[in-house]
Amino acid sequence: MCPQVVRPNTHVALRLPSGAIAIHDIKPNTTISIGKYGSFQTNFLIGRPYHYTYEILDEVDSATGSGLRIIPACELYAEIKEDESPTPAEQDEEKASSVKDGTQYEVVDQEGKVLVRTNRNIIDDARSQSMTMEEIESLKAEGKGSGRDLIAKILDSHSALDQKTAFALAKYTLRKSKKYLRQFTVLPMDVPLLLKWMLNDRDATKIMEIREETLALLGSWSNVHFTPPSEGEESNEEDRRGQGRWLIVDETGGILVASAAEKLGVLHAPSAIPTQRPPAQQTEDQTEPPPDENQPQSSQTPTPPPKRKFTPARSNTITLIHANSQPNLSLLRYFSFDAANPSASHPLSRHLRTVSWLQLLHPAEDNACTEPEAVPAATLQSWKSGKRGNYHRKRRRWERTAAVVAETRAGGFDGLLVASFMRAPTVLHRLVPLLRGAAQVVVYAPSVEPLVELADCYSTARRVAFLNDPPPPETMPAEDFPVDPTLLLAPTVQTVRCRPWQTLPGRTHPLMTGRGGAEGYVFHATRVIPAEGGVHARGIAKKRRTGAGEKAGERKESQREGSTAVEDDVMLS
Repeated sequence: MCPQVVRPNTHVALRLPSGAIAIHDIKPNTTISIGKYGSFQTNFLIGRPYHYTYEILDEVDSATGSGLRIIPACELYAEIKEDESPTPAEQDEEKASSVKDGTQYEVVDQEGKVLVRTNRNIIDDARSQSMTMEEIESLKAEGKGSGRDLIAKILDSHSALDQKTAFALAKYTLRKSKKYLRQFTVLPMDVPLLLKWMLNDRDATKIMEIREETLALLGSWSNVHFTPPSEGEESNEEDRRGQGRWLIVDETGGILVASAAEKLGVLHAPSAIPTQRPPAQQTEDQTEPPPDENQPQSSQTPTPPPKRKFTPARSNTITLIHANSQPNLSLLRYFSFDAANPSASHPLSRHLRTVSWLQLLHPAEDNACTEPEAVPAATLQSWKSGKRGNYHRKRRRWERTAAVVAETRAGGFDGLLVASFMRAPTVLHRLVPLLRGAAQVVVYAPSVEPLVELADCYSTARRVAFLNDPPPPETMPAEDFPVDPTLLLAPTVQTVRCRPWQTLPGRTHPLMTGRGGAEGYVFHATRVIPAEGGVHARGIAKKRRTGAGEKAGERKESQREGSTAVEDDVMLS
């Protein structure tokens, strides 16, 4: 769940008047600069709510002690309320009939007053704006007001402003507001916002050009959802099915992992715990007797609490398969999670497991899966504390790695999500057998060709050929059968694209400024468990006949009986 107020040492998104998104790290006692719109102190933003629009003040307000002002909704939408006016009266039918087709006139009321003008007489000329750029820059340098005074002066200095139509005037005012208003809106970090920022303002190839609607389709088909933990999940270690365990291959920098974690409710760190103790605990502490002054100082020093043993989660877990020694989860830092040094307070530290391909396929060849040499207790006591601590850390690291690898190789996962540059058949050949029955398999690719090849590997024709002449297990994957086609059912390839449109009367069309890039396609199939042995039909199926069919059947039976009687007579003779 996203936090309600801005907390220190977290990332927030600032939506500027131009519509652009800027992501900043809120570190205390620092300054955030948002370009031409100005700068402000992060301390003015810490503890304030999200989804509010703030105005940058030139001087700190003495009443609130802040350099930011929350703009109320009545002020934000004041222009919309002022523009509301009654519908202009229609012209008389006689006047309308005298107007020729194709001629543009102003809309007037019954008294002849012009209500809405047309732009047929407007000529774009730079000389219509009397203010020069030097004067505008000097007014900006003065920094007085939130920018509305500067916009008002620009509108007043326009000589052809009275000739503009209502639409042209609103468009001109909006363009100046996006350029000169010194305000921004604070938004919490979530996956769609981060995805949009990466696509528009950063390198889209790092996330395989996956769009928001495609990511939503991936999450929908994969059926990633929160699973309430069962009562006996701690004791039942053998059967882990149906406990919300998901297998992911992510090469988008962590976008796919963040989307799944958000659906499981483990993406965002919990709120800060208040430091004030409950009243009951304070009362108990006050009733304790004071320490003895004659007692040595060393005995009065409180002993540190024992270290809390790390217990990984047993449900709603994400197992990430990666190709390198360390997984690439750089984008998770925007959600206060560092994969190299995870914080114990973050939910992902308990719900996220990482396994390399080498550990999954050949664990004996990986150094992390090799058990350190056991040292007797007497020898450990003779070592120095530093060497002894390193030994225990290596043992704990090996125990965690061995447990994660053993759990992953045991299988029983509820779903598989893949977004990788590797060939999909080679990935699914190793990972599909680790899924339980009815698990969903979803694969993303920027282009359609890899997924068409994958769908052909699981087609009905290949499945029939595989069942009629199954290759030996030691020859898999074969050239004709790169995967086992009997493990997945109903493979489909889909795509989705949400295109923004301009919806104006008489001018409705898709926006021409939309980004191009990869279209993005999704492969989906369902994991099935093949029946052991062959399936044979038993019994005699009888067809029901009615009417003419019964008469034809009786005729055939009589002919058959007649031919049988003739054969018997011939044999007797």
